[in-house]
Amino acid sequence: MEIFTANEAKNRFGEVILKSQKEPVQVTRSGKPVIMVISIEEYDASEKLKLRYLREHIQEALNDIENGNVEDGDVFFQDLMAEKYD
Repeated sequence: MEIFTANEAKNRFGEVILKSQKEPVQVTRSGKPVIMVISIEEYDASEKLKLRYLREHIQEALNDIENGNVEDGDVFFQDLMAEKYD
């Protein structure tokens, strides 16, 4: 993975675009990563993967409801706030 400082990315933006077509490019500010530049193909693939993941979990939830595998909402949110579901 190529890494550019924010200043380098600004001054060499064309190069950042070209490199991001082959692999993600990280941009840092004050030595800390702040953004990733990725190709539109990589972005689209990521969005499709997130959508598939969401659809699978919705289907699991619907199956749980259909099978009576439900939990009290207040208990669920208390557990969620206690980070039980990480």
